[in-house]
Amino acid sequence: MNADILKRMVRAIADGSQSDLERLARRVVENERKSGHDKLASQLENILSKPRPKKNGSAGTIDSERSLSELPLSRRHGEQLATLESRDSLEHHMVLPPEIEERFVRIEREFAARERLGAYGLKNRKTILLYGPPGCGKSLGAKRLAWNTGLPLLKVRFDALLSSYFGESATNLRTVFEAAKERPCVLLLDECDFIARSRTNSRDIGEASRIVNSLLQLMEEYDAPGLLVATTNVEESLDSALFRRFDDVFQVPPPGPGELDKLLKTTLSTVKCADDLDWQKIVGQLQGASAAMTVKAAQDAAKSAVLVGEKIVTEKLLTKAITELKRTDRDAM
Repeated sequence: MNADILKRMVRAIADGSQSDLERLARRVVENERKSGHDKLASQLENILSKPRPKKNGSAGTIDSERSLSELPLSRRHGEQLATLESRDSLEHHMVLPPEIEERFVRIEREFAARERLGAYGLKNRKTILLYGPPGCGKSLGAKRLAWNTGLPLLKVRFDALLSSYFGESATNLRTVFEAAKERPCVLLLDECDFIARSRTNSRDIGEASRIVNSLLQLMEEYDAPGLLVATTNVEESLDSALFRRFDDVFQVPPPGPGELDKLLKTTLSTVKCADDLDWQKIVGQLQGASAAMTVKAAQDAAKSAVLVGEKIVTEKLLTKAITELKRTDRDAM
């Protein structure tokens, strides 16, 4: 068994965390299946699928309360500064160009081999900035990293973090970073331009400078056991000094024709599609669309097929779904 997983299991037992144990057990199953041990993986899955009795009827509640009690809170109002995403909510399947897929895989491999790298005085990539247009999959990239590393995803709540009180935003930000250092996680700064805009372009120079300076210092000192992932739609507006603090910075691009085709077929893999469906024509209609729009168009077409009772996705249904989504996008502009 992977030494890191074994240590996490022992830590979860010591903490009394049933949910962490179950998450790690499923990671073991995934690793065994990837190693070609299908029979063992199936046996382990059968064990996990068996109903487990609740101790005093409150085991799940106790673990949930334990997790919630560890979330960072603002000092003044006691608000949660971050939310903990459940593993069940972590969508992790991405269709990416090969070179971008390799960037994600490299981060995951380095995390898995961090102790081996450390033996040679090397550090794995810990801080990652993902940029690109809306809907291209930046937030999904953070979820994918959390899923593949087995780390919980802690998403910063900027609405609670930012304060009108002098210096309190920076204090809240430090509280979040300290929480990530105490317990391994993927710390997600989604749309980080919200707090990291260039100090030279801000009208609120005082408070803006304070929180950016605080972020720069925290990034400089960052040595948490997990990963930090920041995303932005407008990378050109970020403070230039911030880029140097990240171990890896790369774009998650909009899907090309090949990615659009795979996204459509993957999303519709659980339903029947018409034999005469012209995939190339549908991909042409989606040129310039985001990954999120493509997935939604496929899902809308599938739902329409089920609702009309035919249960077959046709070219007409897909075209209608794409047209409606494009019209909605235009109206929102």
